[in-house]
Amino acid sequence: MRFITIPVSIGCTCCMPLPGFNEFGDLPAGIYRATLEEVTERFGTNPAKRGLVTKHLTHIHELAKRTNHLERFILFGSYITAKPEPNDVDVILVMDNAFALKECPIETAGLFDQAVAQARYGASIFWIRPAALINESVEDFIAYWQIKRDNSHRGIVEVIDEETII
Repeated sequence: MRFITIPVSIGCTCCMPLPGFNEFGDLPAGIYRATLEEVTERFGTNPAKRGLVTKHLTHIHELAKRTNHLERFILFGSYITAKPEPNDVDVILVMDNAFALKECPIETAGLFDQAVAQARYGASIFWIRPAALINESVEDFIAYWQIKRDNSHRGIVEVIDEETII
């Protein structure tokens, strides 16, 4: 397992590989950084349902990068847990401030419509531009997604490119 260095900020875990699951089947609280290859090796193997969700995830990542405005790609929810058959993949897209939905390539537009994303890609996709945040930083916005419905905390994963690894 390779160790990577990440900037320390609210809820981030520095110099850590993707950890094991806690007693609830979640990653321990924190924001972990990994390449898409590392994510799919860790969470995308067996059984058949995980394979399909992994194919969707890979396609979503590819489409988001095609916009040329993707700043960060965050994963949360059942895909990155011990759950044997996750229902879908949950994604947060942080787009740069120059991103304009009306100007994105037609093949990527479905990522930015929740009903289309769920039907087409089996994904819950949320997206934001930093300038749209009011009284909150991008780091705070991302850290919020560690909070589960029962108010406990879980780990989430930021997918990074190989060249981002320090």
